Amino acid sequence: MGVPSLPIVSIPHELFGLSDKQIEDAADKLIDDIVRVLTTPREKLIEEFRSKNKLEEVEQKLSRPRVLPTQEKVKSRANALEATAAFYERGWTDGLPIIPPTEELVEEMLQFTDRKRDETVAKLAPRWGKATPEKIAVNAVMAGCLPEYMPVLVAAVEALGDPQFNLFALQATTNPVAPLLIVNGPVRNELKVNYSFGAFGPGWRANATLGRAIRLMLVNIGGGMPGTTDKAIQGHPAKFTFCAAENEEESPWEPLHVSRGLKKEVSAVTVVGVQAEHNFVVWDGRGESFLSVAANAMSAFATNNAFHAGTAVLVMNPGHAQIVSRLGYSRADVQKYMYDNAHISLGSVPRQEVPHYQLRRPKFGWDMHDSFMSITDKPDDIMVVVIGAVGAHGQFLPTFGDPTIPTTRPIAFKDGTPAASVYDFKNRKK
Repeated sequence: MGVPSLPIVSIPHELFGLSDKQIEDAADKLIDDIVRVLTTPREKLIEEFRSKNKLEEVEQKLSRPRVLPTQEKVKSRANALEATAAFYERGWTDGLPIIPPTEELVEEMLQFTDRKRDETVAKLAPRWGKATPEKIAVNAVMAGCLPEYMPVLVAAVEALGDPQFNLFALQATTNPVAPLLIVNGPVRNELKVNYSFGAFGPGWRANATLGRAIRLMLVNIGGGMPGTTDKAIQGHPAKFTFCAAENEEESPWEPLHVSRGLKKEVSAVTVVGVQAEHNFVVWDGRGESFLSVAANAMSAFATNNAFHAGTAVLVMNPGHAQIVSRLGYSRADVQKYMYDNAHISLGSVPRQEVPHYQLRRPKFGWDMHDSFMSITDKPDDIMVVVIGAVGAHGQFLPTFGDPTIPTTRPIAFKDGTPAASVYDFKNRKK
């Protein structure tokens, strides 16, 4: 967290499932440590806590190899398999094979940005590491990105570093939440970012490597190490990669980035802290059926949105979007419908859980079992995006809730001027 000598006294296990007495006993055992930390001279504490290598302790617990090569040895590794082993031993990968980030490949990436290689694009929590163009390029090469993907990654890093996105909360939580990148604008086709069949799945280099590059940065720059700062209880495969584009060509509405204040001709990246994907099926081809089924799918008890409210994401395929549009629904109308109809019966919440929900969402009548709670606090908090191909399926993406706010950044030059093409960055270098 940027303060390596900060004295921290902690209960070394999850409190979930413990009785009040067990929690009290666990806290009592810490009293001596708390008193010692409060009464020990500062210089002694700095030395003690700075010398504690928590990462090494956790890696040993996870049986991660500790045969660490020297920096010079890593630099000289030309073989991808050997480089992967070396980087894995240092905790620099997601566990998958990597492309060795040679100076030549990193320099090719840097041709697609007008920023200095060592300037800070954003600071990534919880380590608050400086994401410079050079560090972005290194992780992008490791992920398998092409050089022209660099402008998208710079915009994505800026969005992740925005305080309202609250990356700290996503990186250091027991929740299996992961940033989803949604790409809009002309750059989608220029870089062949998939927005049709299988957009959230495998098969497209841009989707796979852009999302993976972000994950590697969250580990290597942000310090979101599984088992250390990243305390996700069960994890999420989207933490390997999670990136898609919006199907603007087949959408009946303005693109997502336009609804978020940008011009249509501008390319942009939106980051959303997504908890999971919940697929639903609508066999009937009427717009009314889609709206009803989607609202029911979004009425999911125990998601972070039910507990925290915040932004919830409805992913419509273009077929569903078109039939709903033919009923006269705008994107705002769909948001309003879901707000009014995607709700949870308060009577279905187990009584022992009510105090926790009541604390987070107090405005609802928790003493009235026949009342309802909307999945979000206002219609605008339901993000509607068109992704995929025509068919019977849609998706509800519950998010991390109100601890995070989706953030959008244009793909632009350092001075803020939007780029018409990613190749404009390279042309400026000449």
